[in-house]
Amino acid sequence: MQFPSLTPTDPLLRIDRVTKRFGAHRAVDDVSLDLAAGEFLCLLGPSGCGKSTLLRLIAGFETPDAGAIMLGGEDLARQPPHRRPVNMMFQSYALFPHMSVAQNLAYGLQGLGLSRVEITERVQRLLRLVKLEGFEARRPDKLSGGQRQRVALARALAREPRLLLLDEPLGALDRALREETQGELRAIQRRLGTSFVVVTHDPEEAMALADRIVVMDRGRILQAGPARDLYEHPATRFVAGLLGDVNLIAGTLGLEDGATRGVHTAFGCLRALPSLALADAAAGTAVVIALRPERLQLGTGDNTLSGTLVDAAYLGDRVRRQIRMTDGTMLRASASLPGNPGDAGIGQSISLGFAPDAAWILPA
Repeated sequence: MQFPSLTPTDPLLRIDRVTKRFGAHRAVDDVSLDLAAGEFLCLLGPSGCGKSTLLRLIAGFETPDAGAIMLGGEDLARQPPHRRPVNMMFQSYALFPHMSVAQNLAYGLQGLGLSRVEITERVQRLLRLVKLEGFEARRPDKLSGGQRQRVALARALAREPRLLLLDEPLGALDRALREETQGELRAIQRRLGTSFVVVTHDPEEAMALADRIVVMDRGRILQAGPARDLYEHPATRFVAGLLGDVNLIAGTLGLEDGATRGVHTAFGCLRALPSLALADAAAGTAVVIALRPERLQLGTGDNTLSGTLVDAAYLGDRVRRQIRMTDGTMLRASASLPGNPGDAGIGQSISLGFAPDAAWILPA
């Protein structure tokens, strides 16, 4: 399959209004998405949100009911999986148990017209890439979980795909090894410049790996962008809660006044930045203020709250506090150490504040 040359502004992958149904269920619902050459993209969302189905559509293991998938400017609709310059790494790794590491890597190179010397050289290059030199003769059952993961990655890269798809690639690893492997995976992607699309349900993993995160739910894309944009400027309550801990304060929208708007709450009128979804919303619209715990500071501020301290936990680099407000709402505040010398004790009144540009007003 031949592909035209891409200009710097052309996407490597274009998904154009793709829909996939299973019976009456829309697993992927009118999704459009571009992927740049060399980009590391994460599809993030809960189980059943459509992210794995979208990955399988790109790979060719499923066929869309509507829409088009373009790779390098060419429509993939008529191309079977083995003809696409795409490879997929599965969560199970799917290594051949009766083959050595070198044989697992060489298997996918057979049929490419390469000589035995060329195959051996590429296998050695892949082993160096994933730091497994000296493991050529071992079988998968003699490797650790992290080593098997690296063999699976090297095998997926063996045919030098233009696009690598990874379905929960680190899900089988324990937390410490997963964090270590995240750095290795990111370094390999940067070194090769190959476009990666990773499916994960772990927000921290997505934030650690991706140039851009695509949040999905019920077959649709809710928001896409760099991790910092999604964390600091969520478009919905769902995105705000998925990308980390968040306080939600219910209220109704006040009159527009500059960049911020007032929200009438049980604690008085609080000011924050409205999301784009509320650009034309009328006064009285039900909303919530989304406020990250680290943006809620001890002491008074532009937006002042008061409540009762019910818990304070020392977490090494910060103190996490829980505060019960007068209406029973629980807020969480996370302050870096050193803590405030005048911190109130458990059961005592505590004052809190946050800047208007530290919180977002979202649809309720």
